[in-house]
Amino acid sequence: MDAPRNDRGRCPPGPSGLPLIGNLLALGKDPLGFFAEMVDRYGDFVSLNLAGWPALLVSDLPAIEKVLVEQHRNYIKHKFFWRHVTAVFGKGLLTSEGDLWQRQRHLAAPAFAGRQLRGYDDAMVALTRRMLGGWKDGEVIDIHPEMMGLTLRIAAKTLFDSEVERDIHDMDRAMNDLIVEVASRYKRPFLIPDALPLPGHLRYRRAIRTAERVVSSMIAERRASDLEHRSDFLSRLMAARDEAGKPMSDSLLRDEAITLLLAGHETTALALSWAWFLLGQHSPAQARMAAEIADVIGDRPVTADDLPRLKFTESVVMEAMRLYPPAWAIGRESVQPFELGGYSFPTGTTIFIIPWVLHRDPRYFEEPETFRPERWMGDLERKLPRFAYMPFGGGPRVCIGQRFAMMEAVLALTTMAQRFSMEWLPDHKVKPFPSITLRPQGGVWLKIKERKMNGRSGRIEASPSSLPDRI
Repeated sequence: MDAPRNDRGRCPPGPSGLPLIGNLLALGKDPLGFFAEMVDRYGDFVSLNLAGWPALLVSDLPAIEKVLVEQHRNYIKHKFFWRHVTAVFGKGLLTSEGDLWQRQRHLAAPAFAGRQLRGYDDAMVALTRRMLGGWKDGEVIDIHPEMMGLTLRIAAKTLFDSEVERDIHDMDRAMNDLIVEVASRYKRPFLIPDALPLPGHLRYRRAIRTAERVVSSMIAERRASDLEHRSDFLSRLMAARDEAGKPMSDSLLRDEAITLLLAGHETTALALSWAWFLLGQHSPAQARMAAEIADVIGDRPVTADDLPRLKFTESVVMEAMRLYPPAWAIGRESVQPFELGGYSFPTGTTIFIIPWVLHRDPRYFEEPETFRPERWMGDLERKLPRFAYMPFGGGPRVCIGQRFAMMEAVLALTTMAQRFSMEWLPDHKVKPFPSITLRPQGGVWLKIKERKMNGRSGRIEASPSSLPDRI
């Protein structure tokens, strides 16, 4: 039975849910379907009950702007879900608040801006070409682990100036274990201590140890070098001093390094995986992208200077993130009573903002369920109301690496499409799996075919020695 529609100034409508657990069971069973149904049934403001924890689903764009921008100091990252992953991210940039977050953001910003950002393009392309050297014409591959390995290598090289080749398999397994366990934890009405030896907890703790081992190796390697003449993100963190002249603590250094390594590769890998999933089903769009790349780039390596002319290729990435936003949900928690849309809410209310739903809203997108990269070729992005499209979040806490991620995705997609076309195999079913990010459950299995360039094979050779030294 649904909750009654209340008068303005009180609570918005919403489902009544079950005793004790409220709407948590329905949310945990199918988060994407649940949120879409709630908006369709109740509108832009929906009251929810998460096992006694008050929650609000917001799809009204002016209200979203108030939460993320105008009144952002009144809302923190929501404790209901983030409490489950503190062992992973600690007090890193993704989860920290207040003065600590501002300080860490200030330290990280130069790694993702201006000249430093453009200097990453050679490594991004060289590592993609190295990956392609192991692919064979006509073989069938699951593109998702390939993209995860590629973007992990890129994040390690560009942000940490390190090689992680020996750790690729272990990190892939660790990320899979983390994502599955976190998705399971989100369904719980209460917090179970990590120390309890449940099977999922054991895998979770093993995954954290793997990430810590990789990061600790990078930190140890860096401490043995000269930080003064290095400009990568890790070196900047290690060289930073607070007002008292003290360096960052080892625990906080660990938190920031793990946050940037994991978050810095997962979302871009997903954008690329979903892009190829869609391109593999839409040969005209793939052909148009390949034609643009051939016209602009030919068979030479793509660079950051080429990006302004790769409009359709960029549109493919944008459309993939519209339909399958890696960061599919955004959460906040109120630190004081507040009003939105004429309704009143108490301190501690969890606020859900769901790009998965917003990006498929027919008020903003024609044929919202259809893959149409060409929709971005005109002035749609300029005409869209703010927050109708938000694959990187919004406000002061917008993803610090959004320009990095877009550049990486377009450069990698271009490099792959120069050499291979791909066809999705429909016998291999794909289902979006919502956890911290939106993963393709079942993998993205594609048959790859080597392109011919100027009457010859499109084979590209790239050895480790071809990687640039100027990161």
